[in-house]
Amino acid sequence: MHRDELGDLMAFLAVAEERSFTRAAAKLGTSQSALSYTMRRLEARLGVRLLARTTRSVVPTEAGERLVRTISPAFDTIDAEIAALSEFRDKPAGTIRITTGEHAAHTILWPTLEQLLPDYPDIKVEVVIDYGLTDIVAQRYDAGIRLGEQVEKDMIAVRIGPDLRMAVVGSPSYFEKRHRPKNPQDLVSHDCINLRLPTYGGLYAWEFEKDGHELKVRVEGQLVFNVTELALNGALAGLGLAYLMEDHVETYLADGRLVRVLADWCPPFSGYHLYYPSRHQPTPAFAVLADALRYRG
Repeated sequence: MHRDELGDLMAFLAVAEERSFTRAAAKLGTSQSALSYTMRRLEARLGVRLLARTTRSVVPTEAGERLVRTISPAFDTIDAEIAALSEFRDKPAGTIRITTGEHAAHTILWPTLEQLLPDYPDIKVEVVIDYGLTDIVAQRYDAGIRLGEQVEKDMIAVRIGPDLRMAVVGSPSYFEKRHRPKNPQDLVSHDCINLRLPTYGGLYAWEFEKDGHELKVRVEGQLVFNVTELALNGALAGLGLAYLMEDHVETYLADGRLVRVLADWCPPFSGYHLYYPSRHQPTPAFAVLADALRYRG
């Protein structure tokens, strides 16, 4: 294979991943016209159409998808091996891409990065907040952070946090007008603040458990958010009940700005895990971060 052919394949992979000539050109540091010419040249050389162009996007054809599946792991291996050369440096170096939820980013990932990065100036970390169950291989992430129950079985998972609990909370002003629910079914008569999370394919059904009995309740209310911080604000404002991580609201419970209910229906569950593909060979930089994140409680 000639060097220009290797470059053409890298360019194709960028277009296929970005689904856009504009974004791919920016990523590669070239012009759209030059990239378009490269794709036409590659298709002519292979004798097949690799990309289907529409007015709004660019998507791989069936042949293009097959080529992506073939060459993407190879380029991933090359990237990993190049990054692994950092072990010959005085200190680990390279870029680590991580997808995580907002809560884990604030409570676990950021405190670790704040302590770690000053000692490793050649390590770069890109953090992408995403509530969906991201395919980290397809999206070319080095790792993801999710709750233990959400990690696929074919992934290597490293526990990075303690067990967690949820809490149903409302403001004192809200409970001045409404009775306190005694069981999860009572929530259907309350104003509740919904969360729309892609992980659950729509509005999140509040999950409860007591004495081995599991229960999901679909609640109603005036507000729907896709981030927990706004749900907290709604509860503090007395606009409804919110279902949030216990550690997210403990300060407000302690000073009386929020009141907790149904605590006996919210048992602990598996906390956050760092996960990555089993076939992935961790770079020295990634190994340093994984070790710093590892839960030792």
